Amino acid sequence: MTTNGITLVIGATGTTGRPTAAQLMAAGHRVKAASRRATPVAGAEAVPFDWYDAATYAAALDGVDRVYLIPPLGDTDPAATMLPFLKQASTAGVRRAVLLSSSAIAEGGPAVGMVHRALPELVEQWAVLRPSWFMQNFIGTHAHARSIRDEGVIWTATENGRVGFVAAEDIAAVAVRALTDEQTPNTDLVLTGPETLGYDDIATIISEVTGRPVVHRRLSYEQMRDRLTAEVPVEFAAILAGMDRSIAEGAEDRVTDTVQRLTGRPPYTFRALFEREMRCGSWSSMGAQMSVK
Repeated sequence: MTTNGITLVIGATGTTGRPTAAQLMAAGHRVKAASRRATPVAGAEAVPFDWYDAATYAAALDGVDRVYLIPPLGDTDPAATMLPFLKQASTAGVRRAVLLSSSAIAEGGPAVGMVHRALPELVEQWAVLRPSWFMQNFIGTHAHARSIRDEGVIWTATENGRVGFVAAEDIAAVAVRALTDEQTPNTDLVLTGPETLGYDDIATIISEVTGRPVVHRRLSYEQMRDRLTAEVPVEFAAILAGMDRSIAEGAEDRVTDTVQRLTGRPPYTFRALFEREMRCGSWSSMGAQMSVK
């Protein structure tokens, strides 16, 4: 279906926001692409938006009837910012909201889990996407991608735990369905790829695809937390290291059929996605050293 109104995509230049905006427009939907610098996204209306500047809310919400919500990065209490925005959005005519959360955070849990709990009371139609860890964490500027390029190492506290890694395009495809289908599920959806992999498996696949040895090094919870404090505030580093510990305990060792069921196609495998990214030069800083076998 093509909606009559406009979809606001918050974080439209990010890992899931960009493909969500692109897929919406490809399907004929009108999109406002919201980001701090109102960075242009081909075919969308670029609007400035800052979670921490309420003065940006009204213009972003003008004419909008649905919104894709990406929480403020690294904020341990996003509800303090997001709930006032959602109340304003409801008043402005937004009737459907799709929230990006995490498979590791249940309704009412820490951080975005509190937004998840409040969402049904704030909008008429809603969905919460709870994807497993992103395949894109090993590509681009993520800490894992950088350590692979710089050191040939993936550092985690996950031990032998396995994860149903999922591609950003698959998350976006489910987001588009949740935003535009006549019947929104009014529930949370756990998204995974088609298989579970340990970080040893990820290192092996990257080694095989690139021809460069990559290994997984195990850290304790405390070592991982301290390492992450170079990237994010200490409170958020503790949360992330705790998620690694949960992986070690088996919390993410699962596969769901959500992507296949809602999009009608199978999700990407990690090997297929990584081979594609290598071919299109996403690892440009390694391009002189690496090629797909």
